[in-house]
Amino acid sequence: MTSVLAVGSMALDSVETPFGKRDDVLGGSAAYFATAASFLTETRLVAVVGADYPEEALNFLRDRGVKVEGVTRAAGPTFRWRGRYGFDLNDAKTLETQLNVFANFEPVLPKSYLDSEILFLGNIHPQLQSRVLKQATHARLIAADTMNLWISTERAALLNTLKGVHLLFVNDGEARQLSGEHHIVKAARAIQSMGPHTVVIKRGEYGAMLFQGDHVFAAPAFPLPALFDPTGAGDSFAGGFLGRLARADAKSRLDARTLRQAVALGGVMASFTCEAFSFDRLRTLTRQELAHRYGELQRLTVFEDLPSELLTDSAQKASA
Repeated sequence: MTSVLAVGSMALDSVETPFGKRDDVLGGSAAYFATAASFLTETRLVAVVGADYPEEALNFLRDRGVKVEGVTRAAGPTFRWRGRYGFDLNDAKTLETQLNVFANFEPVLPKSYLDSEILFLGNIHPQLQSRVLKQATHARLIAADTMNLWISTERAALLNTLKGVHLLFVNDGEARQLSGEHHIVKAARAIQSMGPHTVVIKRGEYGAMLFQGDHVFAAPAFPLPALFDPTGAGDSFAGGFLGRLARADAKSRLDARTLRQAVALGGVMASFTCEAFSFDRLRTLTRQELAHRYGELQRLTVFEDLPSELLTDSAQKASA
């Protein structure tokens, strides 16, 4: 089993959706990623929290097997985000962001993390991502996320970082913004030319698409009967995705079969995150439930070959 190293944010979120409201609940890209990946492999975490970050939250991660040696507790309040979702749950409206101790975040990898083969760079500033890359010299698979803010304000730094990235996670709006292409396939191809040989485009309730060379794969999102809070779904997707790759041997880690499984498993993991606020559903999730829903998604997307005679010339003449 290969460990996955994640570098990103840990936060306290206040979230409002049409189905409820929660204040000061656990959030942050690295925390969601690490929790999701922990169902599949050992995860190592680098982040910063404030003096007010609850110890219970760190214990939750420890209990899941997440290594938190790289989590620094700094003087001052924890990074906070406040947002609201309307009935279009693909679109979050940011009401307030308080960087607090996250404003001075300087990621330093502990010595015990330096042998990590798989690295996930959460959507932190591209310059911080590049500094992590210089430290993670043993990483053989480097995946990254980014966001519209960095695409618009730190484009040069982001493009420099992408030269060292193998796999990029973006949503469809970010893919179009980064590439300058409206058509999603053209957008993915343009991003591949920037460095990442594999691009995963997250499309919310419409699923996800994967591009690797000429290989294209699309998977739907799992149809949930109830959806409460999509916060962290994208990072949970990445955690499930890279968790699956971590369980493959190095030779088959990026083959088509493993990548397709990773897309499906990432989507399934994200679906559980959306079923409740914050980490509430992930706290109770079992591997058995994860495997069952993966099977359900698999059955939903299987369809049979057409009868061989259906589209032949003789069939067309007979129906004329």
